[in-house]
Amino acid sequence: MNNLVTLIAGFAAMAISVTADAADIDWSKVDQALGKPGTNLPGGVRKYGLPRSDLKITVDGVAIKPALALGSWIAFIPEGNGAMFMGDLVLTDTEISPVMKRLTDDGIEITAVHNHLLRTSPAVFYMHVGGHGDPVKLAQTLHAGLVLSHTPFTVTTPAATPPTIDLDTAAIDAALNAKGSINGGVYQVSIPRAETITEGGMGIPPSMGTAIAINFQPTGNGKAAITGDFVLLGKEVNPVLKAMRDNGIEVTALHSHMIEDSPHLFFMHFWANDDVAKLTRGLRAALELTNAKRG
Repeated sequence: MNNLVTLIAGFAAMAISVTADAADIDWSKVDQALGKPGTNLPGGVRKYGLPRSDLKITVDGVAIKPALALGSWIAFIPEGNGAMFMGDLVLTDTEISPVMKRLTDDGIEITAVHNHLLRTSPAVFYMHVGGHGDPVKLAQTLHAGLVLSHTPFTVTTPAATPPTIDLDTAAIDAALNAKGSINGGVYQVSIPRAETITEGGMGIPPSMGTAIAINFQPTGNGKAAITGDFVLLGKEVNPVLKAMRDNGIEVTALHSHMIEDSPHLFFMHFWANDDVAKLTRGLRAALELTNAKRG
């Protein structure tokens, strides 16, 4: 009996040790390895934004701000005695193969490569990545891969005054029943789903890419360009697609971002440049067809 108690105590100590190791990740070392400081987000997530400010991309004559649709990102979360990460890398067509080779040579998983928008000039694509292990080593590999692209690693200084934007953000919030924020000249709204999402059996917080994302970039005279992605269950895909199109919002891509997610999710990307009030009505109609958390 004493031996059994000792054995159980040993397992408990081991579990506590693993948890402590994960909680004690020195994120400053991960920052250094990746080449850019991260931000702590709810759920224990450490997120890194790598906007492609070097790219000059247009869609239908609209110059796309990095925060609208060109924001590479990587997010880590403690797992066992290390971490798991997920990310979305914005790449040109000539950058895809060298970056992919460098990442896969060190065991990084590629979970998707696809477009998010149509008619981008020049063409731009999105590579979704993931991995598990020592967060510093993972960050070193990610940095080595990204330097084969022209992804900037510059750190921007926060504005001294609160940012403003030429949009009625209160009206947008009311229409979508959510609260957005201004980032880089874009109004961004994030709406989590109500379900618990897992990848490979591990819970994935909304800040790791499982929330519905809606971005507004003002284009003048009460109009805005919108894009982002609706995160959907299979049964929601076609009702949401129809609601978008019925309201003048173009569906530009439909695909998965993860491989072993549960429930399995589909990501629907969209585009429009029109009157903001009209667009928010269409977006609200689509949101009502999802199991999104209500504000």
